[in-house]
Amino acid sequence: MSRFDTQDKYFQKAKQLGYRARSVFKLEEIQTKFNLIKHGDNVLDLGAAPGSFLQYISKIVGEKGSAVGIDLQKIESFPQPNIKTYVGDIFDDKVYKEIGIRRFEVITSDLAPKTSGVAFLDGGRSLDLSLKVLDVCDKYLKKGGNALIKILPGFNEGDLVGELKKKFKSVKKCRPKAIRKTSGESYLVCMRFI
Repeated sequence: MSRFDTQDKYFQKAKQLGYRARSVFKLEEIQTKFNLIKHGDNVLDLGAAPGSFLQYISKIVGEKGSAVGIDLQKIESFPQPNIKTYVGDIFDDKVYKEIGIRRFEVITSDLAPKTSGVAFLDGGRSLDLSLKVLDVCDKYLKKGGNALIKILPGFNEGDLVGELKKKFKSVKKCRPKAIRKTSGESYLVCMRFI
């Protein structure tokens, strides 16, 4: 952990509140602004490790809902009974058969490709990943459901937004305050899946 990380106010706040990562505050701000997740929802979090999104989601959905996370690496278990985690490739249908929920009300993705530092390369990889997340939405998101997709700069965002607008009634870009100033990332908030 670098000195930079430990002095970061969001890192400190996450530690104090018992969250596993500072990224939780990005989701919190988006949730406050857009009301993406509702009580009782089944929410799928793609690339969920270390699990701070799941911790936050579980509080919103309550005992009638569920926060389901998939990641290639094992996520340390949680005491909350409404959080379930699975090890697997988010683009492999086998893992979804194991989960057993046919459709989710919300899908969140904080996924980012391995970055090279070359904007157009990283942006292209981010675009590919976002389009794959859209495929997951096609298969596992309920009609009228919502999605959250992280994107990196370096590609023509209009193409991706155009694809998303064919599938969702509303697509808005959001850059929460908790994103580091040095990061170019932002999120696409996609509401009401058609």
